[in-house]
Amino acid sequence: MKWYAISGTWKTITKEAEKDVQEIVKNIVSRGDGIITGGALGVDSVAVQTVLELGNVKKQLRLYLPINLDDLIEHFFRRASEGVITKEQADEVTAQWKKVAEICPECIKDDWGFKEANQESYYARNTKIIEDCDVLYAFQVNDSPGTQDAINKAKSLGKQVIVKKYKINPS
Repeated sequence: MKWYAISGTWKTITKEAEKDVQEIVKNIVSRGDGIITGGALGVDSVAVQTVLELGNVKKQLRLYLPINLDDLIEHFFRRASEGVITKEQADEVTAQWKKVAEICPECIKDDWGFKEANQESYYARNTKIIEDCDVLYAFQVNDSPGTQDAINKAKSLGKQVIVKKYKINPS
C-alpha cells in the first residue's frame, strides 16, 4: 500500500482544481492506497470529503492537523468571527474533522507539540505529511508558499512529486 500526500492551496480553489483533486483521490482509493492530507480548507477538504464518500476511512485516510483537534476547531471559529473565513467554511471543515474522529480517532494525527495554529505549526505539519508519504500530489494556486514548502520538502527527501498548477486573477 502506498500513501499519497494531497497538498494544496487553502485560500482559493478553482473548480478545475477541485475536480482534479476528486479524480486523483478517487483513483488512489480505488486502487486500495491511502491519502494523507492536512485538513485545511480547499484542496485538503476536497480530498477528505472524497475519501469519506468513497474510501475505507480506517485504512485509507490519515488527517494531519497542525494542533490538537479541539483547539483547531476553536481556532477556525475564531478565524470566522474575524472574517478570515466564513462561518459556513468553519462549520463544513470542522464537521469533516469530527466525522473522521468519530469513524477513526487514530486516523487523526495532531500531537506535534504546538499550541497555536500558525505558520510554524502548519509547516511542521507539512513536514510530517511529507515524511510519511510515498508520493506528493501538489495542487498549487498562484504559486502559494505553503504548497511550495511541501513541494520543496518532498523533493529534498527524494519523494515522487506531481504538481498541478492553477492561476486565479486577483479581483
